[in-house]
Amino acid sequence: MTIALRFTLLVLVATWVAGCGRRDAVAPAPKGDTKRKVVLQTDWFPQAEHGGFYQALAKGFYAQAGLDVEIWPGGPGSGIKLKVARGDADFGMLRSDDLMLAAGQGMPLVMVAATLQHDGMALLVHEASPVKTFRDLDGRAVIGNVGMAWFPFLEKKYGIMIERRQNTYGLGAFLADPDAIQQCMVTSEPFFARQHGRAVRTLPLAASGYDCYHVLFTRRELIRTAPEVVRAFVQASIRGWRDYLESDPAPAELLILKRNPQMTPELLTFSRQELILRALVRGDPAKGEDIGQLSLTRLSEQMDTLLNLKIMEAPLALSSVATKDFLPSAHTPR
Repeated sequence: MTIALRFTLLVLVATWVAGCGRRDAVAPAPKGDTKRKVVLQTDWFPQAEHGGFYQALAKGFYAQAGLDVEIWPGGPGSGIKLKVARGDADFGMLRSDDLMLAAGQGMPLVMVAATLQHDGMALLVHEASPVKTFRDLDGRAVIGNVGMAWFPFLEKKYGIMIERRQNTYGLGAFLADPDAIQQCMVTSEPFFARQHGRAVRTLPLAASGYDCYHVLFTRRELIRTAPEVVRAFVQASIRGWRDYLESDPAPAELLILKRNPQMTPELLTFSRQELILRALVRGDPAKGEDIGQLSLTRLSEQMDTLLNLKIMEAPLALSSVATKDFLPSAHTPR
Protein backbone atom coordinates (compact mmCIF):
# COMPACT_ATOMS: atom_id res chain seq x y z
CA MET A 1 0.00 0.00 0.00
CA THR A 2 1.37 3.44 -0.83
CA ILE A 3 2.21 5.84 1.98
CA ALA A 4 -0.37 8.30 0.68
CA LEU A 5 -3.14 5.70 0.58
CA ARG A 6 -2.22 4.35 4.02
CA PHE A 7 -2.25 7.87 5.47
CA THR A 8 -5.64 8.59 3.89
CA LEU A 9 -7.17 5.42 5.29
CA LEU A 10 -5.73 6.04 8.75
CA VAL A 11 -7.23 9.54 8.74
CA LEU A 12 -10.60 8.08 7.74
CA VAL A 13 -10.49 5.52 10.54
CA ALA A 14 -9.44 8.12 13.09
CA THR A 15 -12.28 10.38 12.03
CA TRP A 16 -14.72 7.48 12.25
CA VAL A 17 -13.55 6.58 15.76
CA ALA A 18 -13.96 10.19 16.85
CA GLY A 19 -17.50 10.19 15.55
CA CYS A 20 -18.62 6.81 16.89
CA GLY A 21 -21.74 6.68 18.94
CA ARG A 22 -23.56 9.42 17.10
CA ARG A 23 -26.25 6.98 15.97
CA ASP A 24 -26.00 3.26 16.69
CA ALA A 25 -29.00 2.12 14.65
CA VAL A 26 -31.71 3.37 12.36
CA ALA A 27 -33.41 6.40 13.85
CA PRO A 28 -36.67 5.43 15.56
CA ALA A 29 -39.87 6.51 13.89
CA PRO A 30 -41.67 9.47 15.45
CA LYS A 31 -44.55 8.61 17.76
CA GLY A 32 -47.57 7.57 15.74
CA ASP A 33 -45.50 6.81 12.63
CA THR A 34 -44.75 3.11 12.16
CA LYS A 35 -42.19 3.61 9.40
CA ARG A 36 -38.49 3.44 10.21
CA LYS A 37 -36.30 6.33 9.11
CA VAL A 38 -33.49 5.20 6.80
CA VAL A 39 -30.83 7.24 4.98
CA LEU A 40 -29.04 6.08 1.81
CA GLN A 41 -25.87 7.99 0.93
CA THR A 42 -25.25 7.58 -2.80
CA ASP A 43 -21.89 7.76 -4.54
CA TRP A 44 -22.69 10.59 -6.96
CA PHE A 45 -25.28 13.19 -7.89
CA PRO A 46 -28.70 11.72 -8.81
CA GLN A 47 -28.39 9.71 -12.03
CA ALA A 48 -29.62 6.60 -13.82
CA GLU A 49 -27.03 4.53 -11.95
CA HIS A 50 -29.21 5.18 -8.88
CA GLY A 51 -32.44 4.58 -10.77
CA GLY A 52 -33.61 1.55 -8.81
CA PHE A 53 -33.43 3.38 -5.50
CA TYR A 54 -35.38 6.35 -6.82
CA GLN A 55 -37.92 4.01 -8.42
CA ALA A 56 -38.44 2.27 -5.08
CA LEU A 57 -38.90 5.66 -3.43
CA ALA A 58 -41.22 7.11 -6.10
CA LYS A 59 -43.43 4.03 -6.41
CA GLY A 60 -43.76 3.50 -2.67
CA PHE A 61 -41.84 0.22 -2.43
CA TYR A 62 -39.91 1.46 0.60
CA ALA A 63 -43.08 2.71 2.25
CA GLN A 64 -44.74 -0.65 1.66
CA ALA A 65 -41.75 -2.27 3.39
CA GLY A 66 -42.28 -0.04 6.43
CA LEU A 67 -39.42 2.35 5.66
CA ASP A 68 -39.25 6.13 5.39
CA VAL A 69 -36.21 6.48 3.11
CA GLU A 70 -34.19 9.61 2.43
CA ILE A 71 -31.65 9.54 -0.40
CA TRP A 72 -28.64 11.81 -0.03
CA PRO A 73 -26.67 12.83 -3.15
CA GLY A 74 -22.96 12.08 -3.32
CA GLY A 75 -20.08 13.58 -5.26
CA PRO A 76 -16.40 14.30 -4.64
CA GLY A 77 -15.60 14.44 -0.93
CA SER A 78 -18.97 13.15 0.24
CA GLY A 79 -17.35 10.87 2.85
CA ILE A 80 -19.63 7.90 2.24
CA LYS A 81 -17.75 5.37 4.36
CA LEU A 82 -17.47 7.67 7.35
CA LYS A 83 -21.12 8.67 7.25
CA VAL A 84 -22.24 5.04 7.29
CA ALA A 85 -19.67 3.92 9.88
CA ARG A 86 -20.68 6.73 12.24
CA GLY A 87 -24.40 6.21 11.70
CA ASP A 88 -25.06 9.52 9.98
CA ALA A 89 -26.31 7.42 7.05
CA ASP A 90 -27.54 3.85 7.25
CA PHE A 91 -26.53 2.61 3.79
CA GLY A 92 -23.96 3.69 1.24
CA MET A 93 -22.83 2.89 -2.29
CA LEU A 94 -19.20 2.18 -3.25
CA ARG A 95 -16.96 -0.26 -5.13
CA SER A 96 -16.26 -3.62 -3.53
CA ASP A 97 -12.47 -3.07 -3.56
CA ASP A 98 -12.89 0.22 -1.67
CA LEU A 99 -14.99 -1.54 0.96
CA MET A 100 -12.41 -4.30 1.44
CA LEU A 101 -9.63 -1.76 1.93
CA ALA A 102 -11.71 0.20 4.44
CA ALA A 103 -12.65 -2.96 6.35
CA GLY A 104 -8.99 -3.97 6.37
CA GLN A 105 -8.26 -0.70 8.18
CA GLY A 106 -10.85 -1.44 10.85
CA MET A 107 -13.99 0.25 9.56
CA PRO A 108 -17.03 -1.90 10.47
CA LEU A 109 -18.62 -1.90 7.02
CA VAL A 110 -20.36 -4.86 5.37
CA MET A 111 -21.57 -5.33 1.79
CA VAL A 112 -25.18 -6.51 1.72
CA ALA A 113 -26.05 -6.34 -2.02
CA ALA A 114 -24.64 -5.39 -5.40
CA THR A 115 -25.85 -2.31 -7.23
CA LEU A 116 -23.81 -3.24 -10.33
CA GLN A 117 -22.86 -6.85 -11.05
CA HIS A 118 -19.99 -5.63 -13.23
CA ASP A 119 -17.87 -2.52 -13.09
CA GLY A 120 -18.99 0.16 -15.50
CA MET A 121 -15.64 1.91 -15.27
CA ALA A 122 -13.60 2.09 -18.48
CA LEU A 123 -10.85 3.99 -20.22
CA LEU A 124 -12.13 6.53 -22.72
CA VAL A 125 -10.07 7.08 -25.87
CA HIS A 126 -10.65 8.93 -29.12
CA GLU A 127 -11.77 6.78 -32.05
CA ALA A 128 -8.51 7.41 -33.94
CA SER A 129 -6.32 6.60 -30.92
CA PRO A 130 -3.66 3.91 -31.46
CA VAL A 131 -4.66 2.50 -28.07
CA LYS A 132 -6.64 -0.63 -28.93
CA THR A 133 -5.73 -2.89 -25.99
CA PHE A 134 -4.56 -2.48 -22.41
CA ARG A 135 -0.98 -3.30 -23.46
CA ASP A 136 -1.07 -0.22 -25.68
CA LEU A 137 -1.19 1.92 -22.53
CA ASP A 138 2.51 1.35 -21.93
CA GLY A 139 4.29 4.68 -21.43
CA ARG A 140 1.11 6.68 -21.91
CA ALA A 141 -0.57 9.15 -19.57
CA VAL A 142 -3.97 8.22 -18.18
CA ILE A 143 -6.28 10.65 -16.36
CA GLY A 144 -7.96 8.90 -13.44
CA ASN A 145 -8.25 8.52 -9.69
CA VAL A 146 -4.58 7.79 -9.15
CA GLY A 147 -5.01 5.82 -5.91
CA MET A 148 -7.31 3.22 -7.45
CA ALA A 149 -6.12 -0.39 -7.56
CA TRP A 150 -6.75 -0.91 -11.27
CA PHE A 151 -3.64 1.13 -12.11
CA PRO A 152 -1.15 -1.31 -10.51
CA PHE A 153 -3.32 -4.24 -11.62
CA LEU A 154 -2.98 -3.28 -15.29
CA GLU A 155 0.73 -2.56 -14.91
CA LYS A 156 1.43 -5.93 -13.29
CA LYS A 157 -0.80 -8.02 -15.56
CA TYR A 158 0.41 -6.54 -18.85
CA GLY A 159 3.97 -5.63 -17.85
CA ILE A 160 3.48 -1.94 -18.63
CA MET A 161 4.05 1.43 -17.00
CA ILE A 162 1.33 4.08 -16.92
CA GLU A 163 1.83 7.78 -16.23
CA ARG A 164 -0.93 8.70 -13.80
CA ARG A 165 -2.64 12.08 -13.94
CA GLN A 166 -5.22 12.99 -11.32
CA ASN A 167 -8.84 13.02 -12.37
CA THR A 168 -10.54 16.43 -12.17
CA TYR A 169 -14.03 15.00 -12.93
CA GLY A 170 -14.31 17.00 -16.13
CA LEU A 171 -13.75 16.25 -19.82
CA GLY A 172 -11.97 19.47 -20.79
CA ALA A 173 -8.48 17.98 -21.02
CA PHE A 174 -9.75 14.93 -22.88
CA LEU A 175 -11.71 16.94 -25.44
CA ALA A 176 -8.74 19.22 -26.09
CA ASP A 177 -6.19 16.45 -26.69
CA PRO A 178 -6.76 13.74 -29.33
CA ASP A 179 -4.16 11.57 -27.57
CA ALA A 180 -5.79 11.82 -24.15
CA ILE A 181 -6.95 8.75 -22.24
CA GLN A 182 -9.36 9.19 -19.35
CA GLN A 183 -11.10 7.04 -16.77
CA CYS A 184 -14.84 7.08 -17.34
CA MET A 185 -18.12 5.35 -16.68
CA VAL A 186 -19.52 3.76 -19.85
CA THR A 187 -22.91 5.09 -18.80
CA SER A 188 -21.85 8.74 -18.76
CA GLU A 189 -18.70 10.28 -20.27
CA PRO A 190 -19.07 8.75 -23.78
CA PHE A 191 -22.42 10.55 -24.01
CA PHE A 192 -20.84 13.94 -23.25
CA ALA A 193 -17.88 13.36 -25.57
CA ARG A 194 -20.24 12.56 -28.45
CA GLN A 195 -22.33 15.62 -27.60
CA HIS A 196 -19.16 17.65 -28.24
CA GLY A 197 -18.69 16.00 -31.61
CA ARG A 198 -15.97 13.53 -30.61
CA ALA A 199 -16.00 9.95 -31.82
CA VAL A 200 -14.83 7.81 -28.91
CA ARG A 201 -14.25 4.22 -27.84
CA THR A 202 -14.01 2.60 -24.42
CA LEU A 203 -11.85 -0.13 -22.91
CA PRO A 204 -13.98 -1.54 -20.06
CA LEU A 205 -11.78 -2.35 -17.07
CA ALA A 206 -13.84 -5.50 -16.45
CA ALA A 207 -12.40 -6.87 -19.72
CA SER A 208 -8.93 -6.80 -18.15
CA GLY A 209 -10.05 -9.08 -15.33
CA TYR A 210 -10.32 -6.27 -12.78
CA ASP A 211 -14.07 -6.52 -12.38
CA CYS A 212 -15.39 -5.12 -9.12
CA TYR A 213 -18.93 -5.00 -7.91
CA HIS A 214 -20.54 -1.69 -7.08
CA VAL A 215 -22.18 -2.47 -3.77
CA LEU A 216 -24.73 -1.41 -1.21
CA PHE A 217 -23.23 -1.54 2.27
CA THR A 218 -24.11 -0.82 5.87
CA ARG A 219 -22.38 -0.89 9.24
CA ARG A 220 -22.02 -4.09 11.25
CA GLU A 221 -23.94 -2.64 14.19
CA LEU A 222 -27.06 -2.11 12.11
CA ILE A 223 -26.98 -5.73 10.95
CA ARG A 224 -26.73 -6.82 14.59
CA THR A 225 -29.41 -4.55 16.03
CA ALA A 226 -31.91 -4.19 13.17
CA PRO A 227 -31.53 -7.02 10.63
CA GLU A 228 -35.19 -6.67 9.67
CA VAL A 229 -34.51 -3.10 8.51
CA VAL A 230 -31.52 -4.20 6.43
CA ARG A 231 -33.58 -6.99 4.87
CA ALA A 232 -36.51 -4.67 4.12
CA PHE A 233 -34.27 -2.06 2.51
CA VAL A 234 -32.34 -4.57 0.40
CA GLN A 235 -35.48 -6.35 -0.80
CA ALA A 236 -37.34 -3.11 -1.64
CA SER A 237 -34.26 -1.77 -3.45
CA ILE A 238 -33.97 -4.91 -5.59
CA ARG A 239 -37.66 -4.58 -6.41
CA GLY A 240 -37.05 -0.96 -7.38
CA TRP A 241 -34.17 -1.89 -9.66
CA ARG A 242 -36.15 -4.61 -11.39
CA ASP A 243 -39.03 -2.20 -11.95
CA TYR A 244 -36.76 0.59 -13.20
CA LEU A 245 -35.11 -1.65 -15.78
CA GLU A 246 -38.15 -3.64 -16.89
CA SER A 247 -41.02 -1.13 -16.62
CA ASP A 248 -41.62 2.57 -17.10
CA PRO A 249 -38.62 4.44 -15.62
CA ALA A 250 -40.50 7.75 -15.48
CA PRO A 251 -41.24 7.75 -11.71
CA ALA A 252 -37.53 7.52 -10.86
CA GLU A 253 -36.41 9.83 -13.63
CA LEU A 254 -38.81 12.59 -12.65
CA LEU A 255 -37.31 12.53 -9.15
CA ILE A 256 -33.75 12.45 -10.49
CA LEU A 257 -34.40 15.42 -12.81
CA LYS A 258 -35.96 17.36 -9.97
CA ARG A 259 -33.06 16.70 -7.61
CA ASN A 260 -30.22 17.13 -10.11
CA PRO A 261 -30.57 20.31 -12.21
CA GLN A 262 -27.56 19.28 -14.33
CA MET A 263 -29.22 16.05 -15.43
CA THR A 264 -31.07 15.79 -18.75
CA PRO A 265 -33.67 13.33 -20.06
CA GLU A 266 -31.29 12.46 -22.90
CA LEU A 267 -28.49 11.43 -20.55
CA LEU A 268 -30.90 9.42 -18.40
CA THR A 269 -32.08 7.54 -21.47
CA PHE A 270 -28.51 6.86 -22.63
CA SER A 271 -27.36 5.70 -19.19
CA ARG A 272 -30.34 3.41 -18.61
CA GLN A 273 -29.87 1.86 -22.06
CA GLU A 274 -26.20 1.19 -21.30
CA LEU A 275 -27.11 -0.40 -17.96
CA ILE A 276 -29.51 -2.72 -19.80
CA LEU A 277 -27.44 -3.48 -22.92
CA ARG A 278 -24.29 -4.24 -20.93
CA ALA A 279 -26.22 -6.15 -18.23
CA LEU A 280 -24.36 -4.13 -15.61
CA VAL A 281 -27.14 -4.43 -13.02
CA ARG A 282 -28.59 -7.82 -13.90
CA GLY A 283 -25.40 -9.64 -14.88
CA ASP A 284 -25.37 -13.08 -16.49
CA PRO A 285 -28.05 -15.45 -15.13
CA ALA A 286 -26.04 -18.44 -16.42
CA LYS A 287 -23.38 -17.53 -13.83
CA GLY A 288 -25.89 -17.11 -11.02
CA GLU A 289 -25.85 -13.33 -11.41
CA ASP A 290 -28.96 -11.26 -10.88
CA ILE A 291 -30.00 -7.91 -9.48
CA GLY A 292 -28.44 -7.46 -6.05
CA GLN A 293 -26.59 -10.78 -5.97
CA LEU A 294 -23.07 -11.19 -4.57
CA SER A 295 -20.72 -14.10 -5.27
CA LEU A 296 -18.52 -14.85 -2.28
CA THR A 297 -16.16 -16.73 -4.60
CA ARG A 298 -15.72 -13.67 -6.75
CA LEU A 299 -15.23 -11.41 -3.73
CA SER A 300 -12.59 -13.79 -2.41
CA GLU A 301 -10.78 -13.56 -5.74
CA GLN A 302 -10.92 -9.77 -5.55
CA MET A 303 -9.38 -9.88 -2.11
CA ASP A 304 -6.59 -12.13 -3.40
CA THR A 305 -5.89 -9.58 -6.14
CA LEU A 306 -5.59 -6.74 -3.62
CA LEU A 307 -3.29 -8.87 -1.45
CA ASN A 308 -1.10 -9.85 -4.42
CA LEU A 309 -0.77 -6.20 -5.39
CA LYS A 310 0.20 -5.42 -1.76
CA ILE A 311 -2.53 -2.79 -1.64
CA MET A 312 -4.25 -4.77 1.09
CA GLU A 313 -1.86 -5.74 3.87
CA ALA A 314 -3.60 -8.74 5.45
CA PRO A 315 -6.52 -10.99 4.52
CA LEU A 316 -9.93 -10.59 6.13
CA ALA A 317 -12.52 -13.20 6.92
CA LEU A 318 -14.90 -12.68 4.02
CA SER A 319 -17.87 -13.01 6.39
CA SER A 320 -16.69 -9.86 8.16
CA VAL A 321 -16.98 -7.71 5.05
CA ALA A 322 -19.81 -9.26 3.00
CA THR A 323 -23.01 -11.20 3.61
CA LYS A 324 -25.69 -12.76 1.40
CA ASP A 325 -28.12 -13.15 4.30
CA PHE A 326 -30.43 -10.41 3.08
CA LEU A 327 -30.54 -11.42 -0.60
CA PRO A 328 -33.09 -13.61 -2.39
CA SER A 329 -31.75 -16.97 -3.52
CA ALA A 330 -29.64 -16.82 -6.66
CA HIS A 331 -30.57 -18.94 -9.65
CA THR A 332 -27.21 -20.71 -9.61
CA PRO A 333 -25.44 -20.07 -6.28
CA ARG A 334 -21.65 -20.03 -6.26
